Amino acid sequence: MWDNLSVSGFTFHVRVWGREAEIQRLDSFDLAIVAVYLVAITAFGLRYRKSQRSLRGYFLADRSVPWWAIALSIVAAETSTLTIISIPGLAFVSDLGFLQVVFGYLLARVIISLIFIPQYFRGEMFTAYQLIGRRFGPKLRSLTAGLFLATRAAAEGVRVFAVSIVVGIALGAGDVASIAIITALTMLYTFEGGMVAVIWTDVVQLAIYIGGTLIGFYTLLQLLPAPWHEVQQSLAAAGKLRIFDFTPDFFRTYTFWSGIVGGTFLTTASHGTDQLMVQRLLSAKNEQQSKAALLASGVVILFQFTLFLLVGAMLFAYHGAAAGEAARMGADRIFPRFIVEHMPHGISGLLIAAILAAAMSNLSAALNSQSSTSIVDFYLRKRPEMSEAQGVRLSRWATVGWAVVLFVLAILSRRGGHVVEVGLSIASVAYGALLGVFLLGVLTKRANESGAMIGMVCGFALNLYLWLGTKVPWTWYVMLGSAATFGIGYGASRLGRPRLHSLSED
Repeated sequence: MWDNLSVSGFTFHVRVWGREAEIQRLDSFDLAIVAVYLVAITAFGLRYRKSQRSLRGYFLADRSVPWWAIALSIVAAETSTLTIISIPGLAFVSDLGFLQVVFGYLLARVIISLIFIPQYFRGEMFTAYQLIGRRFGPKLRSLTAGLFLATRAAAEGVRVFAVSIVVGIALGAGDVASIAIITALTMLYTFEGGMVAVIWTDVVQLAIYIGGTLIGFYTLLQLLPAPWHEVQQSLAAAGKLRIFDFTPDFFRTYTFWSGIVGGTFLTTASHGTDQLMVQRLLSAKNEQQSKAALLASGVVILFQFTLFLLVGAMLFAYHGAAAGEAARMGADRIFPRFIVEHMPHGISGLLIAAILAAAMSNLSAALNSQSSTSIVDFYLRKRPEMSEAQGVRLSRWATVGWAVVLFVLAILSRRGGHVVEVGLSIASVAYGALLGVFLLGVLTKRANESGAMIGMVCGFALNLYLWLGTKVPWTWYVMLGSAATFGIGYGASRLGRPRLHSLSED
């Protein structure tokens, strides 16, 4: 049986749920919008290619970027295609409960401003892991930096793969081709412009995807089958607008308790110990501007996630009785399919460009942070005599190398589940151990390198077991992993030779 969609544009036939379905693709006008965006944002990033002559300029933008631009770049860096396509999908199949995690994101920003940022501005630092080296020693610095590189690559592979979901629905392109195009263009301006290009393209890309989503929200509002107040009542009656769930159930992913605790620990780890975010904080002119950027980003992130979740709830109202059938296709595909099949021409192209903007901003952040960690935390320690020009040239080629790695991992990242939850789960496995080690360094005097390494290995092993061997939700991983790392690391340090030194004494 053939499904007949009352839409115009390019079409072709695919088999869905065991039957044929006629699916729309973007028409030539929409494709032109996407192409113009890809060319324009790449050219914009390339404007900064001649200004990077030192490692400080290439990795920290010479600390010349205003705090508000860093704030927007932080939001863009933590927003990927996963967020834009999977968060509406979560609201479509459940409710607005993910906001409970976001409230934890806000609390974590206060904690980072009080505990971590002052430590990062004591001396000239390029990476988060130099802090660990100063506190504990070179072995633990290498271990934390290596763990970041490995898990960031794995998590980013899932995020890059999410691009193929959108491009495949919009253009009918294969996974390999769509991932290759986005990876190559993002690598190009990151290779040339370094951190300053990354931050300013982030600002532009955030404006594009937030603006595009707002336009999509308004367009969707006009397409609803009833006035908004009636739709709101029906959504509330169906439980789709519920935010708080105080159920004391440890194994439920989105409750108030798991959301606040999980969101707080996750963001304290991701924004306080992950080079992808710390590099932005280090790019601020001073400590005060770094704190202002981080706290301001929390306001934007709350607005952003609220917007994405409301889009998902409205999509549920739009589909009505057919919502169950739409959900069976996959929650991650509901929003991009709606964009292509039901949005007016022009708006469809703009929204697809917006989703690609989020993908490119996240990918550029990953490439630059992995390059900085590879060069500063590993290569320069063996070749400290290397000139600035040689360092910048090598850093650019490290960017190319990581782009190839992420491309390969993206092709290998085709697995089930909500892609946003897969990405968060992979990241959380490492974040528990990383956060535990950083807390040992910042909050204790007796912890030493060998004890911290023992704690880190145990914390990572625990998180790996929780992820692969239990049904414990990802929202608890970081808390449990960091607690294990901190407790075991401190205990092992006390059994060994104490080190009466802490970062607060520097």
